[in-house]
Amino acid sequence: MNVITRIAPSPTGNLHLGTVRTALYNLLFARRHGGKFYFRLEDTDQKRSKDEYTQEIVSGFQELGIDWDTPQGFENYLLTHLEIEGVVRQSLRQENHAKIVEELLNSGLAYRQEPTEEEIAEGKSFVIRLKLGEPRDIKWQDHIRGEMCINTKDLGGDPVIMKANGQALYNFAVVLDDNDMGVTHVYRGEDHLTNTAKQIAIYQSLDYKVPEFGHLPLIFTKDKQKLSKRKHGDIAGIEKYMREGYLPDALNNYLIATSYTCPSGAEIYDLDHGKNNFDIEGMSKSPAIYDIQKLNWYNREYLSKFPHDDLMTKLQPYLKYDLSKFSSADQVKLIDSIRGNLNKLEDINENIFYFFDDFEIDGKLQKFIDEGQDLLLELSKRLENFDFTDAVSMKDEINKLGEEMSLKGKKLFFPIRIAISG
Repeated sequence: MNVITRIAPSPTGNLHLGTVRTALYNLLFARRHGGKFYFRLEDTDQKRSKDEYTQEIVSGFQELGIDWDTPQGFENYLLTHLEIEGVVRQSLRQENHAKIVEELLNSGLAYRQEPTEEEIAEGKSFVIRLKLGEPRDIKWQDHIRGEMCINTKDLGGDPVIMKANGQALYNFAVVLDDNDMGVTHVYRGEDHLTNTAKQIAIYQSLDYKVPEFGHLPLIFTKDKQKLSKRKHGDIAGIEKYMREGYLPDALNNYLIATSYTCPSGAEIYDLDHGKNNFDIEGMSKSPAIYDIQKLNWYNREYLSKFPHDDLMTKLQPYLKYDLSKFSSADQVKLIDSIRGNLNKLEDINENIFYFFDDFEIDGKLQKFIDEGQDLLLELSKRLENFDFTDAVSMKDEINKLGEEMSLKGKKLFFPIRIAISG
């Protein structure tokens, strides 16, 4: 089988962490099997769809290294007005949707439902519904959740497939577009389980080949709420993390690992490694938990491996201090001394300010200075003759002084740290 997956976001809001995560799993699965990965913009909701959201979604994918293929035969349905290549625009396929609806009406598999008087008073018009027929079980073997079964009597009646204005509804348009694009595998959030049953019923009515499905666990906060922009603000969107200086590779790695265990056992891996090793069997059924501390850990790991020059290039847009007052060699020492403290690039200034600015000791920390006066005075004397070419011996010298003064741990290192950095 020639594997084809897709991501199909709606440009009605900011790019969500969950959308990126779903795109990554579909991308990895397709590339692992030598297949194609398509990007379709589901923009049929003209009132809520905005170019700014489209641009944000596309730019976010590009910055994260999420690459997609252009489906053949879809030249007339591609997004062109924003100079973005290879993105299928669902709203351009309205005539295709209407044609299939007409065929279903003519064959008796769909029917037009007129509005009631009350609905007419509310300004509503007719809709077209698909006939589901007698109740039956819709079954599929889910790649993540195992065998699934939903009866059509639990789907809320015959599904509306088109409005009077000719706009196909989500479940119907998705089936037609996925079929025409040759999609073989659909991986998406478990909140689509009922939609999947509806869509399989539509596939069967149209005598289309049903793709394989896998339903991903959603991302929840630690208090078991579904992560959403409305409830949790900008932590749910990608833009915050890109703005604050999380590295794309670290963000990708974190999102993939929220519900996936790499078969090699590796925790740190880039997209190329994922594309070569991804195995759907490694997916978890359990909810993914949003954990900023874990994301920070990933980002620190990636930052720690950056060569100095590359790191400086990344840091430049965030720096408000002029490092040129130091020699090149001292700049390397300065950055190396604090890079382990950086959760994100935006943290740079708060970690180096004491090399440039005067500061006052925080009142809560003053006690360490007061209690460490003898230590600081003695260390100051020894520093006058200290050979700074041997970085390792600095810590040895402090530990030696601590032994002489019977000091260790916080009582030894906190007064020194606070005196240096505030």
